[in-house]
Amino acid sequence: MVDEMNNEMTEVKTFSVGEIVTGTISKIEEKQAFVNVGYKLDGVIPISELSSLHVEKVSDVLSEGEEVEVKVLKSTDDELVLSKRAVAAAKAWDELQAKLTSGETLEADVADVVKGGLVVDVGVRGFIPASLVERHFVEDFSNYKGKTLRLKVVEMDKEKNKLILSQRAVLDEEASLKKRETLTSIKVGDVLEGIVQRLTDFGAFVDIGGVDGLVHISQMAHHHVETPSEVLNEGDQIKVRVLGVDPDNERISLSIKDTLPGPWEQIQGKFKQGDMVEGVVKRLVSFGAFIEISPGVEGLVHISQIANKHIGTPGEVLKEGETIQAKVLDINISDKRVSLSIRALQEEKEAKIENEVKQEYQKQDDHAGFSLGDVIGDQLKKYKN
Repeated sequence: MVDEMNNEMTEVKTFSVGEIVTGTISKIEEKQAFVNVGYKLDGVIPISELSSLHVEKVSDVLSEGEEVEVKVLKSTDDELVLSKRAVAAAKAWDELQAKLTSGETLEADVADVVKGGLVVDVGVRGFIPASLVERHFVEDFSNYKGKTLRLKVVEMDKEKNKLILSQRAVLDEEASLKKRETLTSIKVGDVLEGIVQRLTDFGAFVDIGGVDGLVHISQMAHHHVETPSEVLNEGDQIKVRVLGVDPDNERISLSIKDTLPGPWEQIQGKFKQGDMVEGVVKRLVSFGAFIEISPGVEGLVHISQIANKHIGTPGEVLKEGETIQAKVLDINISDKRVSLSIRALQEEKEAKIENEVKQEYQKQDDHAGFSLGDVIGDQLKKYKN
């Protein structure tokens, strides 16, 4: 009998401080848990030794019957104090060091939103500064609690229990990869969908799939554009054609103009011979004047068609920027040519006045000594003035 008792006593385990042991949760209280590790009494895990983060109730972390690995903090005949947190932290630091070296990504749920960033539990407390959460500015992080983030270790100090993590590093890496794929896959002539990211004095930067291309102001429309904001807004979704790609310097030249119907195509059926049109004098040359009758479409008024009298230069009658009316003498869309005449309209108006005066003159019996030519001449003088 004595031998049996001695054998039972020798089977009771003894533990040293710092030793890692495995046990089963035998009882849970609000602020501590009891663990059966084969000792003469159950070990205790204080609530502060459960996790690297704050725990409200032990039952939030552990359940009875659960197997746990713990570290011995204190071992006496009357007391065995254990730590679950210490075991998790020791493993975590080794794993985190490996991930810092390799650049490997890890996942963690946001445990808390604090001033300046987010807190996660990865075996140790990890902090994600606000500037390292997203690639864009985030004003309110309240909806991030419980959200799973993909993270990279950017800084760690085991001695100071400091761990800085970044989701932005993961997103930046993915954006860089996507940018490289886009630069190597697109070709000159491709027509792509893009989103206007930024307007400048000289053009617009357009995101075409992880990389921004430049639409120069000269490539925004078929007509002259003074400032990009005349035709575009940031956030606009547009079609662009690739003009050039330089993967080494990460530069892409784009055109909106090349995806739009040409100005001459747009006036198909809009004008015909004999129409009266209104336009702006764009250029004066020795042989006539070019009149813009539609954005990007200019017609020529030959010097002989500017006035119903001889003139030496178009500048005697017209000024650049002036709005005038003219008659379409001929239009050829395929050759992109329109012939106009100001003189023809003047002559038509004069003929109309002459006819109206003639009819009125013939109705009257007493012409008071005035000839028909005198009356018509007076009316034409008024018209010209």
